[in-house]
Amino acid sequence: MAMTQDRLIFLIGAPRSGTTLLARMLGAHSTIYGRAEPHLITPIAHLGYYASVQKAPYDPFNVEQAVREFVTDLPRGEADYLDALRAYTDTMYERMLSTAPGKRFFLDKTPAYALVLPFLVKLYPGAKYIVLARHPLAVLSSWVESFFDGDYEVALSHNPLLARYVPAMARMLRERPVPLVAVRYEELVRDPEANFRCICEYLDVPFEAAAIEYGEHGDGPKGLGDPTGVAQHSRPVTSSISKWAAEIAARPERLALVSRLVDDLDPADLETLGYPREKIVAQLEAARGAPVPIKREAPTRYALERKLLVALR
Repeated sequence: MAMTQDRLIFLIGAPRSGTTLLARMLGAHSTIYGRAEPHLITPIAHLGYYASVQKAPYDPFNVEQAVREFVTDLPRGEADYLDALRAYTDTMYERMLSTAPGKRFFLDKTPAYALVLPFLVKLYPGAKYIVLARHPLAVLSSWVESFFDGDYEVALSHNPLLARYVPAMARMLRERPVPLVAVRYEELVRDPEANFRCICEYLDVPFEAAAIEYGEHGDGPKGLGDPTGVAQHSRPVTSSISKWAAEIAARPERLALVSRLVDDLDPADLETLGYPREKIVAQLEAARGAPVPIKREAPTRYALERKLLVALR
């Protein structure tokens, strides 16, 4: 069967925002085939026409100029260029979906897509979009603790995570360039049945309660992904909702750094995501002196691999 846009599901969310949890639930549905992060879209978003790669074994500025001149002279211009890019990704998605007989949808959960959403919705305006938001400081804390041993300075010098993801996702939710369903991590884990039912309605698939017990369907897909927490449970749990506050407030210098990060974020973006700035500040103040959750005793294989990748960049 040929690949069509309405057979693609893009799960959009920042790293450590719960996308792996929701992907495991979706992948346990009888009509959906999910894999670890494919990363098909981000490279072709940076070929020079929409954005360019600044570190590459060629001159990205020359490529940008050449590609734009070439596309300008195509019969349909940008539309022809998008058709060419879509021919590549359609083939990849179609061939992979053919390895899962009986599955109607292919689920692509790649957090980096949140940073190329204007390009993605041009490429696949007819796909299904699930946008998963999580408290920004919960995302930050989990990311830093998981992959940088709690060193916020090193983590943020490597990747200004909130400054990149918060505006991008808020813009998607505010402008709604394509039909989508928006979910908040905290609501998903508190009431997985109701939230998963809403997602199934949006996808026009039957609600399957058994999919919520994703652990009963075997291990998650192998490859790049973010299984450091979700693999410890067989269904959504609420234990990770609030522990970020005590971890951040435990050290004055860390609290000061994170407070500056919050100050630099647009209050309108935080409001759009569902996490008003005033509430975040109040949560940090309330967390002063709270007991700090115990960290994992040993890093997982996945965390070690990610640290190695970061070190090699």
